[in-house]
Amino acid sequence: MRDRRALRRRHGRQRILDGRKHRPLPMLLGEPAGWRRVWETTLVIKLYYHPSPNPAKIALFLEETGTPYELVPVDTRKGDQFKPEFVALNPNAKTPVLTDGDATIFDSNAILLYLAEKTGQFLPENTPKARGEMLSWLMFVATGIGPYCGQAVHFSRFAPEKLPYAINRYAREAERHWGIIDARLAKRRYMLGDAYTLIDMSVWGWATRLAFAIGDDWAAMFPHVKRHLDEISARPAAQRAVALKDRFAFKTEFDDEARRILFPQNAHLVA
Repeated sequence: MRDRRALRRRHGRQRILDGRKHRPLPMLLGEPAGWRRVWETTLVIKLYYHPSPNPAKIALFLEETGTPYELVPVDTRKGDQFKPEFVALNPNAKTPVLTDGDATIFDSNAILLYLAEKTGQFLPENTPKARGEMLSWLMFVATGIGPYCGQAVHFSRFAPEKLPYAINRYAREAERHWGIIDARLAKRRYMLGDAYTLIDMSVWGWATRLAFAIGDDWAAMFPHVKRHLDEISARPAAQRAVALKDRFAFKTEFDDEARRILFPQNAHLVA
């Protein structure tokens, strides 16, 4: 009975029909076939998700904290992000978005900070010095790592013209930013010291795509980032977060339709 009360406190109102009280509970709605359970749980948090670096950060945080959430797939290569109901949540039409009751948060780093403050987990010490350091590195990822990696990928892999200047600029800037991260991790286990925090999760999301963004030799270039990535990726929560992509049949083909949807501004090039 004590076990069942503890489960209710953690997961909300629920009824377990098969009596297996000690089996770990899933964090998501929609269990694998063969599990004989009926849930009567109302989950408040919804994560609007696509299997790309920014939503992965949020999935990792939710899995690390054991926070119940509903996963809502957004297939960006099919244009789900431009549907009116999604744009109502995020006028910028990008994933991830998180809703929590009447709160709606978009931008992955804003969501990480919201969840960390809501749960009181994966934050540094509550001092001006530690908070300043946390905010600085969170914004460094938001304004540097993410945009430069994204543009490096775009111009090297997806742009209709291969422009050497653009390819070189964004590749070198992505490398420069990762070099700063690597130098920091050379002197500490995690981004803020000995404690694993939301900053490490933010870095991890993009580090998982470094081969695609920079090239196969990235690990030799940034050995401390590689060590950091491997350690976090080995965590059970990270493995669960990575596995989320297999729950839905996201479009993987980068065909003309996907190009038109993802890069609508290219229509202005046609004259």
